[in-house]
Amino acid sequence: HHIKKGWAELALLSAEMIVVLVIFISSLIAFVFITRNIFILKDEQFDHRVFEFLKPYVSDWNNNIMLFFTFLGTHLFLIPANILLIIYFLWIKKHRWYSIKIPVIALSSLALMFLLKNLFGRQRPDIPLIKEAAGLSFPSGHALMSVTFYGLLIHIVWNTVKKKWLKWTLIILLILLIHIIGFTRIYLRVHYPSDVFAGFATGFLWLVIS
Repeated sequence: HHIKKGWAELALLSAEMIVVLVIFISSLIAFVFITRNIFILKDEQFDHRVFEFLKPYVSDWNNNIMLFFTFLGTHLFLIPANILLIIYFLWIKKHRWYSIKIPVIALSSLALMFLLKNLFGRQRPDIPLIKEAAGLSFPSGHALMSVTFYGLLIHIVWNTVKKKWLKWTLIILLILLIHIIGFTRIYLRVHYPSDVFAGFATGFLWLVIS
């Protein structure tokens, strides 16, 4: 019985590793493809086509929804959220490994974001929907930081939540939230779609490495 259980756990772990590895390699290929298209081939047609496609859907109602979700990817939300998580794992749940992992991933993600933005030096779209955003454009900091923060939450949920229905509900909601935050940056025209996809790819690469 114990041997069977051990093999089952090993098979599950192997399946997890394969899934993570496939997404890791896909993210790496996506990042290389996007950077080549934008910075070597100077091809921004896809970015502008997406902006044109979204124009008919712009409304005050949609603007308010997008501004709400985009806030969940800002430093104004993520810094307190990270601090609360650290406090939770230090004094309530008492899981020292998570209490170390959270600030390390948050700070290293921030450093990586600034490094890449300055390395590529891409200017933001000059047609913001509501107001201009400060800083450089590539990759999207909102997309990168959302993947590393909410992705870490997915990892924690996967390892700590026992009830299957609750575990998968939380994971699906967090995955949706990551994608919605990225989409808001495109809708608000403060990032090109390629910035957001590159941010997602970089965020996942860094999350796995971390």
